[in-house]
Amino acid sequence: MPQVRRCLAVLAALVLCSCASAVQGGGATSVPGSPAESMAAPASQSVGDVDTAGVVVFAAASLNKVFPEIAPAAYSFDGSSGLVDQLKGGAPAEVFASADRKNMDKAIEAGLIDGEPVMFATNHLVLITPADNPGGITGLDSSLEGRKLVICAAEVPCGAATLKVAEKAGVTLAPVSEESKVTDVLGKVSSGEADAGLVYATDATSAGDAVKTFQIPGADEEPNTYWIAKVKGAGNTEGADAFIARITGEGTAVLAKYGFGPAR
Repeated sequence: MPQVRRCLAVLAALVLCSCASAVQGGGATSVPGSPAESMAAPASQSVGDVDTAGVVVFAAASLNKVFPEIAPAAYSFDGSSGLVDQLKGGAPAEVFASADRKNMDKAIEAGLIDGEPVMFATNHLVLITPADNPGGITGLDSSLEGRKLVICAAEVPCGAATLKVAEKAGVTLAPVSEESKVTDVLGKVSSGEADAGLVYATDATSAGDAVKTFQIPGADEEPNTYWIAKVKGAGNTEGADAFIARITGEGTAVLAKYGFGPAR
């Protein structure tokens, strides 16, 4: 009988050691074929692994330099209102990035957007002249009288913003032309075709020494907000989602480098 008791004691000790080892191992372990193993979620593909090169992206003209640096895609850059018109007309696109909320809302109302848009950047207007400033412009003031001024058309975001800053400054503008996209305003001023123009701060930054820049008091207090969303019926949904994730994620540092403000 004593021998039997000793055997039972040894067995009990072995069981206790086994339990202690399991606890010290840091938690439960799955056994092959157990529910814990069969319910484990498969590893998902990271955003960085998804190829966005074939994603069709309709984006505001002011994004024509920064977006390609963030992610490859099949880009079409134009004024935001023009892009909405193209989408309404059935133009194929998978992502839409607008330079204001107004045109994004137009796309939503037309049933073109899948999900909720995301704000990813802000921008504000500045006044620019050719580098040598032949018109002697001093800012958004009376020095513009009698000078060749170009601005964006009212229906595009930069045009709507222009009307706001002019009203706030108490200045009546008399432009010689109104352009459908901000890059056209920049082109006419930097080439010397116009004496002055109103563009986004980011456009002035990208032009470098080709233009002279004048800040507009208070313009940065009510900046344009940039929005991005997936287009309804997008064929490459995975690529579209990955593109948007890059713009709103790692892309924010690149946007800041180009002078865009953070989302608010």
